[in-house]
Amino acid sequence: MSLSEEWVNEELIREIRGYALRNAYQHGGRAVHGPVLSKVLGRHPELRRRAKELVKVVQEVVKEVNELSLEEQERELRENYPELIVEVGGKEESKELPPLPNLREGEVVRTRFAPNPDFLIHLGNARPAILSHEYARMYKGVMILRFEDTDPKTKPPMPEAYRKIKEDLRWLGVSWDEEYIQSLRMQTYYRVAKELIKAGGAYVDLCSQEEFRKLKLAHKPCPHRNQSVNENLELFDKMIEGYFGEGDAVLRVKTDLNHPDPSVIDWVAFRIIDTDKYPHPIVGSRYVAWPTYNFAAGTDDHLMKVTHILRGKEHSINTIKQKYLYSYFGWTYPEVINLGRLHLEGLVLSKSVIKSLLKGRPEEFSGPDDVRFGTIASLRRRGIEPEAIRDLMLEVGVKSTDARVSWDNIAATNRKLIDFRAVRLMAVIRKPVKLLVRGYSGPAKLRLPNHPDNKDLGFREVDLGCSKCDIEVLVEETDINHGLRAGGLRLMECCNIKELRKANGHYVADFLSRNVEEARKLGYRIVQWVPAKTNARVKVLVPKGLEVVLEDGFAESELQKFRVGMKVQFVRYGFVKVDDVRKDEGYIKAVYMHK
Repeated sequence: MSLSEEWVNEELIREIRGYALRNAYQHGGRAVHGPVLSKVLGRHPELRRRAKELVKVVQEVVKEVNELSLEEQERELRENYPELIVEVGGKEESKELPPLPNLREGEVVRTRFAPNPDFLIHLGNARPAILSHEYARMYKGVMILRFEDTDPKTKPPMPEAYRKIKEDLRWLGVSWDEEYIQSLRMQTYYRVAKELIKAGGAYVDLCSQEEFRKLKLAHKPCPHRNQSVNENLELFDKMIEGYFGEGDAVLRVKTDLNHPDPSVIDWVAFRIIDTDKYPHPIVGSRYVAWPTYNFAAGTDDHLMKVTHILRGKEHSINTIKQKYLYSYFGWTYPEVINLGRLHLEGLVLSKSVIKSLLKGRPEEFSGPDDVRFGTIASLRRRGIEPEAIRDLMLEVGVKSTDARVSWDNIAATNRKLIDFRAVRLMAVIRKPVKLLVRGYSGPAKLRLPNHPDNKDLGFREVDLGCSKCDIEVLVEETDINHGLRAGGLRLMECCNIKELRKANGHYVADFLSRNVEEARKLGYRIVQWVPAKTNARVKVLVPKGLEVVLEDGFAESELQKFRVGMKVQFVRYGFVKVDDVRKDEGYIKAVYMHK
């Protein structure tokens, strides 16, 4: 086989192998080269002029894959090519959203995203935010951002969350047309509550919680339920004025005493909160009578003319509660699209769990943006593109069934977005060891492309120090061990080395040639490496569940040109994002993204 080292590179071989494994897995363990070739040419049309040569490469890779068992093929596919797993089941589903239900002719679509600013938003929150935004834009409508912050005791707002939630939304590409903060709308809620009392739909209950619970379970009315309108208005004014303490009085909405769900029976619309003890970050202790979620959200959805609500199906009972409020006023309830729960595998998504971890083990976590969490800030720090999150949320869509999103799903989507624009560099991260190559014969400086396909990313130089001499490089210990068994290795983009051995406590090998075809014929592993003297120290933070591993190694000196936030692919290792540049300490800190 006559192959040109110029166009046959490790990345291309890796890609061919991935498509071959996928094809084999889809067809009971036997891949055929035709579909694999079509996939490669579809992604690399520039290789069509080399189709005859490419066929030989594909056939050889397919032959190697077909020698594996089906179990081995599946394992390698899942471990090394998770981005191809999505396609194994067949065609990918369309990401086009279905039309909104029950949209009246001429009606302006108004959606809303209503986070509680008690913490940063996470991947689960991103779904209704993105879907609400997409629908508002699809119908040239209006999207509302509403901060639901009327529980300063149980869910005290984080002062910085208002700003950070907006930052996260903008990063996701979500824009809004109107913005509201519920704690600044208290007088509106008081006015609506008094109108509800006048309509005979609410009463002030002075029973203890235990007393009311017993009556509710017995489906009996509270003794305060039949108070006159004037009595209720007077008592509600006392609630507002601070006459009652916590637990002394609540305002209840009259519902069906025989409703099968006890939580629906005369649900609480307002309660007393001691804001001297639990001050609100925006309005301080100005108010003591606070609306519950169902009263404030139900009221605002009407007053803000929301037409369609996209929210988790766990809110279905809240819909039932709020409809009682709407019935007293003769309001039309918005259309509700119930979304199934979104489960994220591999990252912590629960706000309560994250808060607990940050409070109980603050020295172990960097904050709400710790890369082990599922907050949007964490995913951004991890190096995930906003388009990857949007694509995943649109793919999950508006299904009412629960959906699972694994880290592999996120990584696969993200890899497709950044693969073509991320610079490739060599790095030796896991147990680097020195290797002396005797009699090296080649250029003193290697001019390497920054990407095998994207020539716009330019070239870089790797300085070996001399052209005809002994050179010293760093190689991963596992590759050294493989080379000891095989008798040699190929140093990627550089040369082939033979007679790898250990001498006087050091690893030594002899220069063989620079031809990649010869390395393939000899069965040499192609490995990444860096010069032992001119390199960049790098420490990679690798999240593994709730643990994090710090891997210490070396990369090409080119990495020193990278700024914080830039992404790079370390060949045969994975994509990383530069998290910090510690010039004084002589190393670059990076976060491991994915393969």
